[in-house]
Amino acid sequence: VQAMHDAALMQRLAHNQIPLTVCPLSNVKLRVFPTLEQHNLLRMLDADIMATVNSDDPAYFGGYINENFTQTFAALGMTAQHAYRLARNSFEASFIDAPLRQRYIDRLDAVFAAFAA
Repeated sequence: VQAMHDAALMQRLAHNQIPLTVCPLSNVKLRVFPTLEQHNLLRMLDADIMATVNSDDPAYFGGYINENFTQTFAALGMTAQHAYRLARNSFEASFIDAPLRQRYIDRLDAVFAAFAA
């Protein structure tokens, strides 16, 4: 999340689509951000950074993956389009083989297309 302070690094991360694992609840617990409402995840997505939402030592930092998503979405006013982007980023960043990755992305696209209809 501190990459946002370096414009050249941000350009490289966006251009090369280097995935970043973001753990919003631990970022608050570690005082990287005073509150979840001040987290920069939306700015990262707006800057075309391939961010993903993750959990970091859930028992200590107070949130498994679902809590990281639900609390972050509530705090930042995130939308279904943000959910799509984060889900797609997670598939793009995964270490699965390309055909399986594409099947998951196709499924994701179908689910979101059904929502839009």
